[in-house]
Amino acid sequence: MSDSKAQPVRISSEPAQLQALEPVLKKVGAAVGDVPALLAIAEDIGGTAPKPGEGSTVKLWELLASVTAVDVAAGRVLEPHLDALAILAQAGAQAGAQAGVQAGAETQADADGERQGAWGVFAAEGPGMKLEAKSNADGNYVLNGSKPWCSLASQLDHAVITAHAGDSSRRAFAVNLKDPGVTCETPQWTSRGLREIASGTVHFDQVAAQPVGQEDWYFKRPGFAWGGMGVAACWLGGAVAVARDFATALDKAADNGREPDQIALASLGEIDRIITSATGHLAVAAERIDSGELEGSDPDGRSAWSEALRARGTVAAAVERVQTLVSQNLGPGPLAFNEAYGKRMADLSLYIRQHHAMRDDAQLGALALKGDRWW
Repeated sequence: MSDSKAQPVRISSEPAQLQALEPVLKKVGAAVGDVPALLAIAEDIGGTAPKPGEGSTVKLWELLASVTAVDVAAGRVLEPHLDALAILAQAGAQAGAQAGVQAGAETQADADGERQGAWGVFAAEGPGMKLEAKSNADGNYVLNGSKPWCSLASQLDHAVITAHAGDSSRRAFAVNLKDPGVTCETPQWTSRGLREIASGTVHFDQVAAQPVGQEDWYFKRPGFAWGGMGVAACWLGGAVAVARDFATALDKAADNGREPDQIALASLGEIDRIITSATGHLAVAAERIDSGELEGSDPDGRSAWSEALRARGTVAAAVERVQTLVSQNLGPGPLAFNEAYGKRMADLSLYIRQHHAMRDDAQLGALALKGDRWW
């Protein structure tokens, strides 16, 4: 039997195909809490991982879900790195040619084995903060200002980052985070969740930046929605891990002579329904992406964005319900004394708050009212 900590999360692939994930999942399990090691693993994975929309989207999402099932923070490290590589590929750019590293290089290592670095994606906005991109006398862009919610910025090498390039437009740029004009604040992170993935503000002072795509391309490309669904795949992986914790606890109790009562069995049955439904939603979405059905690029019209809102909302609701059912059944004991379980619950509770809840549903409702719906 394979190591349960390295058990992949299946969305639609055949079980035999998922066995290829087990070696990397074991590496992730050995690196939990070690961010440099997790970043190195992410770099290694990035060299071969599928990109969304290229025919193997479900395999990408199974990878993200499986890594997150091992450790939520590990998924939080891997997802933006792979997303950045996908963004660069969608823009027709090579990661090595962005941010001032060797042009034409592979994203992970050059011919001499030199590492090319880990990437992040920083697109959040915050009150009282603005990052501006302006072209200088040579026609090259430089960034000035501040950007909030930049996870692991001090430990990353490069980032795809959005900046205001005009009165109202935001444009994506690739930057070298080791540039002397980059200053990373030490965040005052008080949360128990994602403690090793603290997100802080980064300040930019005349930092060279390479445009990625045209103006407004970053948000209008279908890959923006695809990436949002990739995050949902990570959330799903966290939910599966919590459900597995519950099933394991029931098995252990039964081995000790305490069979699960009807409440526990009903809760496990509901969890099974919820996860199966959310998994099926992602499986269908992955198929639609790869078939070209979700190529639309207008977030205000018929597009991939409505499907992303459905998928993210469905998975977010699944995560919260699974966490509620498991915590109600298992009580305070594992939260207080089981480090892995407590970490998973705290990490996942914070990660899922990237979902905008009713505000995202309001967006989806507006699209549905325009006719972008199945029913």
